[in-house]
Amino acid sequence: MQAIANTQHAEAWNGWEGVNWANDAARYNAIVAAFNDDFFRVAAIEADDRVLDIGCGTGLVTLLAARQASRGYVVGVDISEPMLERARADAAEQGIANVGFEQGDAQVHPFPGGGFDVAISRGGVMFFGDMVAAFANIRRGLRPGGRLTFMGPQGGTPDSDYARATAALKPLMRGPSPAAQGMGSLVDPARIHEVLDEAGFADVGVTPVTALMDYGRDATAAAEFILSQGPVRFNLKGVDQAVVERAREELRAGLGTYETSEGVRIPGAVWLVSATRP
Repeated sequence: MQAIANTQHAEAWNGWEGVNWANDAARYNAIVAAFNDDFFRVAAIEADDRVLDIGCGTGLVTLLAARQASRGYVVGVDISEPMLERARADAAEQGIANVGFEQGDAQVHPFPGGGFDVAISRGGVMFFGDMVAAFANIRRGLRPGGRLTFMGPQGGTPDSDYARATAALKPLMRGPSPAAQGMGSLVDPARIHEVLDEAGFADVGVTPVTALMDYGRDATAAAEFILSQGPVRFNLKGVDQAVVERAREELRAGLGTYETSEGVRIPGAVWLVSATRP
């Protein structure tokens, strides 16, 4: 891997949290799958495009992009080798040849100058140590007129559907896990504009999108999945088992409110951000 700037995240995503995510990639991808159509509509990838997927994780979005850029090429970059191993295995299994994966920190990764037509990221750009430096580096990797599209969470509220569904966990969540630090760094549209303007992008657009997020086939499965997530596991470490079990039952009941014939579906909201390199 090339030199990294975000050493704390490199350690975290190459540790147990990265392994945990890679091992349960299908469930993590399912949560935000309902946003994919809007995301790719804004990205507007064409058949001959050269595409950069930033913070590609286990590579689902990279592979979807490669199918759209059928005569082009897609490079997925991520700091987590466990997740990249899963991405490479899935690409080989699906026989997708116009894709490559590189381990690196996009804040300082040596992208070829003007080497890409489109840069995309579905939730992988919130963790940079220096946001402006990172996006400036990504801008340099785009050709003049090249496009950036990324997706990130909107700020949560105490009365949101997810907060109500998972209220049982709130008293136990003392702080972010190592890999989750910085998750809320781009929830404010004004901050998004500020960062991208300073990084040299133009035509910045920030659009709210809502969708039903898939947490599992039923309340029991959804509760177990949420309890398995890195931030929750981190906060439950050392907590008395009786307290955990009580929270499990209350969590299952809260999620039951959102159980449908298609599984547990909780309304969620993200920002879809677009910009161009002048």
